[in-house]
Amino acid sequence: MRLARFDAGSGPGTGVIHGDAVISLGAAGFPVTGMLEIITGGAALLERLNAVVEKTSPHHALNEVRLLAPLRPGKYLAIGMNYKNHVSEAERLGVKKPTKQFWFNKQTTCISGPYDVIDPGVSEELDYEIELGVVIGRAAKAVRGHEASSHIFGYVVANDVSARDWQFHSPTFTMGKSFDTHGPIGPWIVTADEIADAQNLNLRCLVNGELRQSSNTSQMIYSVAEQIEYLSTAFTLESGDLIATGTPEGVGIAMNPRRFLRGGDLVRCEIDGIGVIENCVAA
Repeated sequence: MRLARFDAGSGPGTGVIHGDAVISLGAAGFPVTGMLEIITGGAALLERLNAVVEKTSPHHALNEVRLLAPLRPGKYLAIGMNYKNHVSEAERLGVKKPTKQFWFNKQTTCISGPYDVIDPGVSEELDYEIELGVVIGRAAKAVRGHEASSHIFGYVVANDVSARDWQFHSPTFTMGKSFDTHGPIGPWIVTADEIADAQNLNLRCLVNGELRQSSNTSQMIYSVAEQIEYLSTAFTLESGDLIATGTPEGVGIAMNPRRFLRGGDLVRCEIDGIGVIENCVAA
């Protein structure tokens, strides 16, 4: 199931993507207050929702609505240098290879929609990073790797937009990773049952139509399950938390010469089985 937040002209709503159309849960009389309620409701609520979808005609054409960020997570956690070749290009830049999982926070105010404009802010070294985003369903604490899948609600496409000139202001990376609008996600949440193997998904990033990043999630150093196990050892992952699982090689800072984003650039991030987000950089 593809679950979305959208605006058809009368304010934000929650819905189900059905082909090239949207079923509005509000118009269908399905009593939920928003995406987080669906996430916390788990399999039982999804089963009820599916029954409603099967007997409801779409309310809007997909191309007639504005898709919004599908959720505002409680925590937005991102792992650095988690693809083998990305580690190699980072080492060429003088960044030491981490010996353990390397995590940082993106402040949740960075979240923006799948087609929203990216505002560079004061950054003059704006970069892109396509990532598989994992939405936590059932709360996870001290979860073993083989149990991790039962705590995943679904997946999104994420662009970990990075202000490289601010990223190393502190060792946590948080400042350079958290500018407003630097967290586009979407275009919807694909529920976990729709993805047969999260460790075998092709992902790509294009800038103005030029392929910059192309890899497969099988190239992760630490799998999604290992990431959930590691994080939940220290603290509870709550329903609606978002994990960005790392980016492959091909980022702008590692190119020779460096190729940062500029005003008017169009960044397209694609993950097979999930969808596409596309964001233009403001002038």
